[in-house]
Amino acid sequence: MHISSGLPQGFNPQAYDMVVVGAGYAGSVCARRLAETSGFRVCVLERRNHIAGNAYDCLDDAGILIHLYGPHIYHTTSERVNSFLSRFTDWTDYQHRVLADIHGTLMPVPFNHKSLKLAFGEEKGEALYRKLVETFGENKKVPIMELRNANDPELAEVADYVYENVFLHYTMKQWGQTPDQIDPSVTGRVPVFVGDDDRYFPLATFQGMPAKGYTKLFENMLDHDLIDVFCDVDARDILSVDETHVLLCGQPYGGEVVYTGPLDELFGLDLGALPYRTLDMQFETLDQDQFQPVGTVNYTVSEDFTRITEFKNMTGQVVPGKTTIMREYSHAFEPGSGQTPYYAIIDPENRALYERYLERVEGVTNFHPVGRLAEYRYYDMDAVTESALELSDEIIACHA
Repeated sequence: MHISSGLPQGFNPQAYDMVVVGAGYAGSVCARRLAETSGFRVCVLERRNHIAGNAYDCLDDAGILIHLYGPHIYHTTSERVNSFLSRFTDWTDYQHRVLADIHGTLMPVPFNHKSLKLAFGEEKGEALYRKLVETFGENKKVPIMELRNANDPELAEVADYVYENVFLHYTMKQWGQTPDQIDPSVTGRVPVFVGDDDRYFPLATFQGMPAKGYTKLFENMLDHDLIDVFCDVDARDILSVDETHVLLCGQPYGGEVVYTGPLDELFGLDLGALPYRTLDMQFETLDQDQFQPVGTVNYTVSEDFTRITEFKNMTGQVVPGKTTIMREYSHAFEPGSGQTPYYAIIDPENRALYERYLERVEGVTNFHPVGRLAEYRYYDMDAVTESALELSDEIIACHA
């Protein structure tokens, strides 16, 4: 692997069998698989000055390993995803736990046995838990809509408490919506966990953190003699797509193109911008060993930020007397502002707009949109990896 800043003088994309736009999960997985499986010479173009996409981590001025674009917690049930990524990193045994600050009391989320007793008192909380067990069984995730449909006033009281104190205000901050704008189908899926497992991902077979960080994982993944990585390169300056062809540096390109950026930006937003939510992240280093008991505390009924992350609690890094925390503030994404588009706002109207952009490239057989932005989807890291593995399977099969 060779990583450089900018394109070299006389750069010739025709020297490569595949051009990948973006050095995050989707692009890096495809680059590695085609290089090692099909012997492709691969060029990776990355707009930022670093690899690893939003999973990028680095040391701050205090020597704390931080996730610059927000916390990334590895978890998956996919053996294939885990097997592939585990080639490039060892994992810690970190198990993610989240607490919600509800009127000053820290309660586990998803709402569980302990949360019930904290919210309703020891005696009533235990009685409510026994009723949940009798009705639904233990170690089950039960959506609050099911609690309401049980036609039991006590279970409805639990549903109403979770809706009001865990979901409603947090969602309003995260998505910029008023209560009447929040889709009831989304509300109904908010779960209560009938059990004592307080992990945020209790059903994930594999979870942890990369032992040497995410950036190192990506360095290892892209470390192949047939892969060249060019950072600080905006692919839109040299790439365009018409109804049947990809043009690179003004010439038709016959190799494969894996595109992981926003499709609307590729076409200059000429049909309108796809809406996203973005995040402002406020980092603060404190002169203390630990700020909060877990990696993430959600502020569901108070504050104008959504959550606080404390990185040492997730990475297990030992730095005596110092810790770095991060507050997240959610707001609407403004195209062209330099902001990072984090969360696609997926509704029928926006999805229809995305499909109109997608139609423009569907006839271009060597152009492959993949990943969170290119597919306009909400993806966890493992799902992006899985999507990229499936796409690379298809490209490999075409060249077998």
